[in-house]
Amino acid sequence: MRLILGMILGAALTIGAAYVSDSSAKSSPEARPMVNWEVVAKNFDYVTGLVKQGWAKLTG
Repeated sequence: MRLILGMILGAALTIGAAYVSDSSAKSSPEARPMVNWEVVAKNFDYVTGLVKQGWAKLTG
């Protein structure tokens, strides 16, 4: 159980650090963002849709 919690916490810290890094990089004009957040949002929406469809098949 601690292993899974550690993996989730590590992923959250990694994503949080990337977000903070990208937010602070906007102040510099030559800095490029580390993560394209529009692509991340699109992929997250796609995966969420797949999970919802799968859940509907299981419960319906």
